[in-house]
Amino acid sequence: MLAERLQELVELRVRRPEVVADAARRRRRPESLLGEHGKLMMIAADHPARGALRAGDRPLAMADRGDLLDRLCLALSRPGVNGVLGTPDILDDLLLLGALDDKVVIGSMNRGGLAGTAFEIDDRFTAFDAASIASAGYEGGKMLVRIDPEDRATAATLESCGRAVSDLAAHRLMAMVEPFISHRVDGRVRNELTAEAMTRASTVAAGLGNTSAHTWLKVPIVEEMERAMAATTLPALILGGEVAEDQDAAFASWSKALALPTVKGLVIGRSLLYPPGDDVAAAVDTAVGLL
Repeated sequence: MLAERLQELVELRVRRPEVVADAARRRRRPESLLGEHGKLMMIAADHPARGALRAGDRPLAMADRGDLLDRLCLALSRPGVNGVLGTPDILDDLLLLGALDDKVVIGSMNRGGLAGTAFEIDDRFTAFDAASIASAGYEGGKMLVRIDPEDRATAATLESCGRAVSDLAAHRLMAMVEPFISHRVDGRVRNELTAEAMTRASTVAAGLGNTSAHTWLKVPIVEEMERAMAATTLPALILGGEVAEDQDAAFASWSKALALPTVKGLVIGRSLLYPPGDDVAAAVDTAVGLL
């Protein structure tokens, strides 16, 4: 990202903030949620808004916005990539850069459960809501649902997510729900990545809202994936999670999951934006090849 282009973005925000809404209105919307390969291939970039800036062994990898935008624009330009997930600030930047034409755009909604805080499970809706997603012409909204049996704040998160699913469905927009069973370990929230935990979390997530007609799940890879994915008929997307030291093993696990009947694509962030070796294009192309 040239310094001049970054400066242009800043000047637009200062002098002509209305151009963000204008760019959203002009954006060419995709004809389908699925790409030519019959799946949804999305790049995720909503991590910074939760204060999660680490990628692999780089603790502040996502802190350089110009570098992140470079990587996002490159990933979105690769053949077969047909979607992006982000918070308003990132999607606004991508709109101004002209990177969202013909892409499925999903707005990230609840970013209040900041990483490493005492209130992390109290995951409030601090970004998009259904009305703003519909107004921008985006295709849906994403929410994180961490269920901690020992944290009373879970109840409020479940209630607000249920309301968001209903509101998105009223606009006929996708509700992408990312559910986990979570626990505090040494003061940090950790997700339980087992087939049993994923089954429980997915069945709870599938029942949120007054209809499941527009609900998709965003799920991690776990052992006995087939058993976990048998818990619901909702379409599911595989998430990438942390940057894997063994990228080939990660690709193999994604490929195996994609063979399951309810798995309809990938939503990968740091694993493709900050891959081992830093070759974003090659990592993205390999992931697309799995489809």
